[in-house]
Amino acid sequence: MDDSVRKSCWGVTVWTVAIFTACMMLGFLCTNADKVAIAAN
Repeated sequence: MDDSVRKSCWGVTVWTVAIFTACMMLGFLCTNADKVAIAAN
């Protein structure tokens, strides 16, 4: 039982970090979208 608890704990940790990273990337892209558009011109 200890192994299954440990695996599920790591699974939750990995998903939390992945979702947090995705939100940070989306926020970064949204805040810098105008700068990217200006640089593309």
